[in-house]
Amino acid sequence: MYFVKTPWLLKRIYPHYTWDQPASKKKIFLTFDDGPHPVATPFVLDQLRSWGAKATFFCVGKNVVAEKALYETLRQEGHSVGNHTHNHLNGWKTATRAYLDNVLQASEHIDSGLFRPPYGRIQKKQGRLLRQGVLGRAFRIIMWDVLSGDFDRSLTPEKCLEYVLKHTRSGSVVVFHDSEKAFKNMSVVLPAMLEHFSQRGFTFDALPDGPQK
Repeated sequence: MYFVKTPWLLKRIYPHYTWDQPASKKKIFLTFDDGPHPVATPFVLDQLRSWGAKATFFCVGKNVVAEKALYETLRQEGHSVGNHTHNHLNGWKTATRAYLDNVLQASEHIDSGLFRPPYGRIQKKQGRLLRQGVLGRAFRIIMWDVLSGDFDRSLTPEKCLEYVLKHTRSGSVVVFHDSEKAFKNMSVVLPAMLEHFSQRGFTFDALPDGPQK
């Protein structure tokens, strides 16, 4: 089970995490998890170029090692990056020391003060220590306002698009995945979303790096 639109109560319970962005203008913050991937990531980059859009890529460390040139390309094209652990760990099922070590391992390849926990699952202590800078830098923990559901193989691309268009607002942080599992839905929904909102005067921006003040 997951929420397509993050409930306001959850945002209130965890106010130290970033769920959306203040936006006085019509601006959306696209994010992509789990890459870089040799097929999905180039597709995403092509789509973003077509609309002059910028985004934030939460990268898995081992995938950056495998696709170093692709990682450098997305950096060079003006997108921001974030740490998504080295091995896509579930924080609820991982001891805090092991979890922090894995984030640190990913940091050797991903230079960013942004962090998103895989599956959105992180223990309170893990989050607190990351924000406090125990690994040498204070991380800003990025969650989301809208979860596209592109990874959900029970969803059709049409239903996935319906959810995204219905719930996205100015300031929304929206999650897609540049992964093999999500590609069937993402490859349909992302172009349609970019066109829909661009035609309505929205722009797409990357999240600023660094800890939340």
